[in-house]
Amino acid sequence: MSLSPAVTTIAQTIQLSVSPVFLLAGLGAMLNVIAGRLGRVVDRARALEALHPRSTGPEHDRHVWELRLLDRRMAVINAALFLCVASAILICCVVALLFVAELINLHIGTVLAVMFIVAMLLLIAGLVMFMIEVRMSLRATHVRVELLERERA
Repeated sequence: MSLSPAVTTIAQTIQLSVSPVFLLAGLGAMLNVIAGRLGRVVDRARALEALHPRSTGPEHDRHVWELRLLDRRMAVINAALFLCVASAILICCVVALLFVAELINLHIGTVLAVMFIVAMLLLIAGLVMFMIEVRMSLRATHVRVELLERERA
């Protein structure tokens, strides 16, 4: 009697793990988008920080307003990144535990299901934070009314 698992058993386990692995690929793309947005926000904040000491009046007030908004956006993006990475880590654990459970004949289906559900909840929360950040960014991209006024002849 052989102690190693049958090839068909390993093949079935690989088939079970394919969906979570595709999910990981999608999460990787999402993390890339979120990290890109964070980089752009940081770059904009640095540019405004350089302009801030030289500005006065309404221009200075706009810089302060936008810097505050950028600071909040960085916090929200950071939360979205954390939640999505935590989801990805849990999904990796699910895939690894699928194999471990099969190799040593553990009956941890309920644990795996709960871990996957938690991973999905973390992903949902991360996507909600991403959506909130996108909405926040729209507040800063509106064209100011004074720039839209017609020139008087």
